[in-house]
Amino acid sequence: MTIKAGDTIPACTLKTMGAEGPVDITTDEIFKGKKVLLFAVPGAFTPGCSKAHLPGYVVNADKIKAKGVDTIACMAVNDAFVMDAWGKAQNAEELLMLGDGNGDFTAALGLELDGSGFGLGKRSQRFAMLVEDGTITHLNVEPGPGIDVSSAETMMALL
Repeated sequence: MTIKAGDTIPACTLKTMGAEGPVDITTDEIFKGKKVLLFAVPGAFTPGCSKAHLPGYVVNADKIKAKGVDTIACMAVNDAFVMDAWGKAQNAEELLMLGDGNGDFTAALGLELDGSGFGLGKRSQRFAMLVEDGTITHLNVEPGPGIDVSSAETMMALL
């Protein structure tokens, strides 16, 4: 079952890159007591994600944070090494790059995508959500290919 607005973020552990390598970060650490804009992509370094989705959040990070967002987080079913390298390649220093390497958080959200036909295995659907103190206030899941309802511009309009 897919999570929806009004639901609480499930308890999970993701990975981010620390000074000495990957470190665990819990959903409580990410969301508790904060306003977070989390967007997810099917894969780091993939064309649509690298040319359109992530760049919108990078160039608008200051505007998004000026509207009261504490954290902008980008997540993919990739490991922390890949997410860190992708963030650096995209100048995403203002974003929290999260690796959901095993897809546990994505599965808990009910937002899995079967990319097996493209050799990608299980991935995340493309989506964006606003979360306030652990409760989802808005969830926009892309209905198909393309980047529209989960774009930085669309999410900014909801702030």
